[in-house]
Amino acid sequence: MNRIKEVLEEKGIKQTWLAEKLGKSYNMVNGYVQNRQQPRLEVLYEIAKILEVEVRELLIEQKDIK
Repeated sequence: MNRIKEVLEEKGIKQTWLAEKLGKSYNMVNGYVQNRQQPRLEVLYEIAKILEVEVRELLIEQKDIK
């Protein structure tokens, strides 16, 4: 599970902008944001760099999942 959606909302960034910066389709990024699929580790690091956050800020710890 990831917090990409929350971080995008906190920063006021649209999924379309992130998709463009990543060079991925909107549908792919939307899958990440909606937690239907998880990005590969390399992509997660790239997302963190683009959003200027630590990778761990994009992750939800297992104990926090209800």
